[in-house]
Amino acid sequence: MVIAAQNGSDRSPNREYLNRWQDDEFELLFSNDTLYEYIQKLVEHGIEDGLIKKFIIALLEVGCYTEIKFYHFKKYSPDPDDIAFLLCAENGNATHLISYDKELLDLNSFYDFKICRPLDFLFELREILQS
Repeated sequence: MVIAAQNGSDRSPNREYLNRWQDDEFELLFSNDTLYEYIQKLVEHGIEDGLIKKFIIALLEVGCYTEIKFYHFKKYSPDPDDIAFLLCAENGNATHLISYDKELLDLNSFYDFKICRPLDFLFELREILQS
């Protein structure tokens, strides 16, 4: 999202996410494991090192670090890479976990936080802030 916003138009959803995050309209949680997953996936997708560093620095400066203290779920994702994000959301008392990952989206009914697509979250955020 942050990386896509760097090159997107001023009206793109990714740019809006970045602006709303930087304006403290929502918190972006991270843990040691999610940082590792972000870096690994960005490298796999061929994102240049400078953009990865920019994202990580922004996350460390503006994001909310979440310490993982418990590891139990009602239902685990079949993809082990998803576990870091579920643990972070659960331990950080998140209201939402945002993803395009179908395996994560299929787990929505098992958690106290909502697992949704990025645009669904953005629409919900707009509605909340307009109320």
